[in-house]
Amino acid sequence: MTATASAPRDARRIPGESGTWVFLFGDMLVFGAFFVTFLVARAKEPDVFDTARTTLHLGVGVLNTLVLLTSSLCVVLALNALRAGLRTIATRAVAAAMCFGLVFIGLKVFEYVSLASAGHGPGANDFYLYYFILTGLHLFHVCLGLGALSFVLSQTRRPDLSATRTALVEGGACFWHLVDLLWIFLFALLYLVS
Repeated sequence: MTATASAPRDARRIPGESGTWVFLFGDMLVFGAFFVTFLVARAKEPDVFDTARTTLHLGVGVLNTLVLLTSSLCVVLALNALRAGLRTIATRAVAAAMCFGLVFIGLKVFEYVSLASAGHGPGANDFYLYYFILTGLHLFHVCLGLGALSFVLSQTRRPDLSATRTALVEGGACFWHLVDLLWIFLFALLYLVS
C-alpha cells in the first residue's frame, strides 16, 4: 500500500523543460519592468492617464480577457486529452485555442483602428504611447503563442510522443498561459486602475 500511495508523488514534475521556465520568468521580468515604468509615468500625470483611460473600449477589453481565458482552458483540455491518448479531442481543443487567439487579434486590431481614428494614437499623450507599446508587445507575444500552438497542434496528430516532444508541447502550452497571464495584468493596469 505504501508503494502505491507514493507512486503518484514520484510521478509529479514541472511541465516543460527547465530552459522554458528561464525564458518565461525572464519574459515576466521584462513586462514587470514595463509595468513599473508605466506606473511611474502615471504617477507624474494622473489626470492625463485617467482621462485617456476612459477612452478605451472597456467592453472589448473584457471580451479579450474572456477570449484568452477560454483559450487557456482549451489548452489545458488539450494537454489532458493528449496525456489520456484522446488525440482527436486534443486536436480540436488546440484548434479552438488558436481560433480564440485569432479572435483576440481581430478585437485588438479593431480597438487600435478605432482609437487611432478618434485621434488617440501613440503620439497623443504618454498614456496612449504606453498603451500601444504594452499592448503591441503583448500582441507580438500572442502571435508567437499561436506559433507555439501550431507546433502543439502538429504534435497532437502523432501516434506517440517522446519525453522530449512532450516537454516541448508542455512548454508551448506554458507560453500560451503566460500570454494569458500578461494580458490579465495589462487589462487591469490599462483599463481598470484609476
